[in-house]
Amino acid sequence: MNIDSLLRELAPHVLRALFGRFGDFDMAEDAVQEALLAAATQWPVDGVPTNPRAWLIQVAQRRMADAVRVEVARRSRETAVFEREVRQEAAARDDSLDLYFLCCHPELPAASAVALTLRAVGGLTTAEIAAAFLVPEATMAQRVSRAKKRLSQLSRPFGSGADDTKRMAAVLRVLYVIFTEAHTSSSSPELRRADLAAEAIRLTRALHELVPTDPEVTSLLALMLLTDSRRAARTGPHGELIPLPAQDRTLWDRAMTSEGLRLVTATMSAGLSGSYQLQAAIAGVHAQATTADATDWTTILALYSRLEQVEPSAIVTLNRAVALAAVEGPSAGLALVDTIADELSGNHRLAAVRGHLTEMSGDTAAAVTHYHQAATQTTSAPERDYLLLRAARLRNPEEAPDDENI
Repeated sequence: MNIDSLLRELAPHVLRALFGRFGDFDMAEDAVQEALLAAATQWPVDGVPTNPRAWLIQVAQRRMADAVRVEVARRSRETAVFEREVRQEAAARDDSLDLYFLCCHPELPAASAVALTLRAVGGLTTAEIAAAFLVPEATMAQRVSRAKKRLSQLSRPFGSGADDTKRMAAVLRVLYVIFTEAHTSSSSPELRRADLAAEAIRLTRALHELVPTDPEVTSLLALMLLTDSRRAARTGPHGELIPLPAQDRTLWDRAMTSEGLRLVTATMSAGLSGSYQLQAAIAGVHAQATTADATDWTTILALYSRLEQVEPSAIVTLNRAVALAAVEGPSAGLALVDTIADELSGNHRLAAVRGHLTEMSGDTAAAVTHYHQAATQTTSAPERDYLLLRAARLRNPEEAPDDENI
């Protein structure tokens, strides 16, 4: 492992140790950055120390001691004890997991948790995070600053074993949100954010290495891999969206698909009881179909029905309606969609699914209306273009592009 990779891997452990000891996130983060800079300068010349983690902690804490000279006497006594403790092999797993839990603390708003996770665990700069979510750097800096200030005010920021389940659910939700935004960007001119998707997968893979037996963590990683394996087939030569049924499946990444399916299979012994397990299983069924017509919609419908029981939501019901239409016909799907129309009023997915199902039923005029409505509601430019082209094809089938070119 080269020095840059080693420093990136050690940074979260050092930050967790410094914050856990001194309780000041801003000061700890500054001290860690100075220690990393010192290591990047010295290690290529002097060699990597025997215990690089302890070296970084010692250097970082000296920087903190320099910054709080008024407390130097008290800090020197505490530092002597602390340095003896860090010479022992610490459990890197606990440090990293605690940092995930810290950044996804229930007291933090979701937007702040996402930003702080990418900043502290992912190692992205504030500018990089702002660019990923297409907001001004100053706005993102405020989010990160407020999050760190809030954490510093908490009496027990790392929590305890009693709330690990709740914390893990929050961590998985944040990683899921990051990947979802990357997979279909809500405001980027491009359909997919490659940098953000790669970071979401990297962070989830790192979490899986910490807790390899957690079925939901394993399943979330599988879901990301199976979903992202289709990236090369999701867009055409001009960046236009290509829906799943029209994709060239030979372009799917076989290595990612195989790994995703292996991970899904590994969770089966725990039973299909988790939300991410079920979503990964659905993605797995799609991945195993060599053609769109070969898709096992009966199994997908059963999985969505189970997911609806585990985690009820209008979006899950909407997806089940698509599967139901594939199994029992568009009328059955439309009837189910009507039951959630009020909950999803204004959501472009509702109109898009109605357009798809009415098109299946042969009601071209209604499909055009629904596609146009969805196009006005979505914030994704590639989705909007696809919906408008779909409507154009139905109005003028001889003049509009074919499905496979949309």
